[in-house]
Amino acid sequence: MSLEEFLHNLQFNINRANQPNWEVDWEDAPLPYKLYRGLRVVPLSLEVPVSLTESQPPSEPNLERIGHFLWYVYGITGVSQSVDPDDSQYQESYPIHSYRRFAPSGGALYPNELYIYLKLDDLPDGIYHYDVAHHRLVLLREGNVDSYLERALGNRCEISKCFGTAFVSTRFWKNFFKYNNFSYRLQGLDAGVLMGQLLETSKRFGFESGVYVQFLDSVINRLLGLTEEEESVYTVIPLSVAVTNWVGNGRGKERTFTADEICREIPAISVELYEKSERIREFPMLLAANEASKIDSTGDFQKLGKQPAFRTGGNEIHLPEMEPFTYDFVEICNNRYSPEMDFVMGKVSQQRLSTILKKATQSYSFRSDIDEVPYANESGVSIFGCFYNVEGVPNGAYAYDSCRHSLREISTGDYRLQLQSGLSLDNVNLLQVPLCLHIIGNKDYYQDTLGYRGYRIMQMEAGMLVQRLLLASSADGFGGHPLLGFDTVLTDGIYELDSEGQTTLIQIPIGPFRDRAWMRGSLLS
Repeated sequence: MSLEEFLHNLQFNINRANQPNWEVDWEDAPLPYKLYRGLRVVPLSLEVPVSLTESQPPSEPNLERIGHFLWYVYGITGVSQSVDPDDSQYQESYPIHSYRRFAPSGGALYPNELYIYLKLDDLPDGIYHYDVAHHRLVLLREGNVDSYLERALGNRCEISKCFGTAFVSTRFWKNFFKYNNFSYRLQGLDAGVLMGQLLETSKRFGFESGVYVQFLDSVINRLLGLTEEEESVYTVIPLSVAVTNWVGNGRGKERTFTADEICREIPAISVELYEKSERIREFPMLLAANEASKIDSTGDFQKLGKQPAFRTGGNEIHLPEMEPFTYDFVEICNNRYSPEMDFVMGKVSQQRLSTILKKATQSYSFRSDIDEVPYANESGVSIFGCFYNVEGVPNGAYAYDSCRHSLREISTGDYRLQLQSGLSLDNVNLLQVPLCLHIIGNKDYYQDTLGYRGYRIMQMEAGMLVQRLLLASSADGFGGHPLLGFDTVLTDGIYELDSEGQTTLIQIPIGPFRDRAWMRGSLLS
C-alpha cells in the first residue's frame, strides 16, 4: 500500500494497516530497555532527591545532578505485578510483570531510548546512552561534537553554549513485536510523552530547553552510532543554563548543509548490543515511513506558519481562573496512575476541571523549531472533551479554548455509552468516567509543509500534551488512562471535525479511581 494509504489506515482502519495473521510471540519478546556490551560505563548516583517542590535556580550541573535529572525523566521507578482479570478464571493464569517509569508507554513497552551529549567538568565530553536498567551512562562517542551538531540543526542553536543535548529515538522492534504496524503511531505518541516529561523535569532543575524536530537524520544517527534499519532519532533537545541563542546567530545559516557531506567527516563507531529476541520480524512499512520522513538538507527545514483560528459559535462557558497552588513534582509523578476498571464516578467541580485544563495548557508552552515565534506553539493540537456530572457544565461535548479559558459547546447529551461502544477492548469502564478528553489535530498532519515527517511530529505534539494532562490530573488527585483503541470515526462525528479537516488523535479518560489489586514496589525511598 502507498504511504498515504498506510498513514490514513493507521488513523481510521488499523486492520488494513496491520500485517495479516499476526500472532505475538511473548516468549521471544524484546527487553523494554536497550543494553550495550563492552563499552565504558559511568555509574550515576542513586541518592535522588525525594522532593522537588520548587524549581531550582539555574546553575551548571555536575554528574550527580544529571543522574537525578535522567532518573526523573526516564528511569525505572517501580515494578508491578498484576493478573489479567480475564485470565483469573483459569487455573494456569500468569502474572504480568511491568517495569514502570514516570512517563507512561503503551503496554509498558517503552520503544523510545534516551541519549545525551554532555559537557561537564567532572565527566569526559561525549555522547552517552542512558542505561535505565542499571541507572548509568554508557559512553558511545568521546569528544566535542558541537560543530557536527550545530550544522545538523542548520546552525539554528548555539550548541556551544549548552551543557548538554538530549536525543529521543525510536527502536522499532521494541513495540512492533506486539502492536504490528500500529506501532508506528504509538512510537510517535510515546516519544512525545517522554519529551513532555523531559521538558517538565528540565523546568524543575532550572534548565532551559528547545525542541528541534527538524534535523539531518543521518548525521544525528551516525553521531549516536545507530543502525537506521533498527532505530532512528525523533527529536533533539538542547539543554542550557547560560544565555543561549535558540534560533541561531546567523553564522552559517545562509549556507545549506547536506547529510552526506557532514557524515563523511564523522568517524563511524562500532557497538555491540544484547538482543533478547532470537527472531526479529521485518517491518517494511515502518522503514518506508521513516525513510520518507528523513531530511537530507538543511535547506528543507520549514516553519509551520499560522494555524486556523479556533472555532467560534455555540454556547460559551467561561471557566473560573486557576487558584494558585504549589505541588511536589516528585509526588505527582509517583502518584500518576492509569485506571482501567478502577474508575469511580464522582461529581467534578468546575474549579477542578478548570485547574486541570489550565495547568496542562500553561505548561505545554515550549520553544519549537517549527514555530515562527518562540513559545507560540502554533501546532494545532487542542483539547476537546465529553463531560458528565461536572458542576455548572451540562452533560455534552465541548471544545476547550485555551486562549479564553472557556468551553465551547458542540452538543449536549450523555456520550458515555457511545464512547464505550467505540472501544476495541473493554478494559476501561467509561460509564464511571466524568471527563473523557480527546487531543485533536490536523487530519493531513501538515503534509503540505512538513511532508511525511509531519505525521510523527503531530503525534509527538499530542504526546507532549497528554503528559501535561496526566501530571495536572495527578496533582488534582485524579487518574488518567491514555487510549488509542477507540473508534476515531465515532469521536470525529461527535465533535463535528470532518468539516474542519481535523481528527481525534488520542482519548484520555480522567476521573476519581479506587486502588487496583496488584503488587507494586517503588524504587524511590
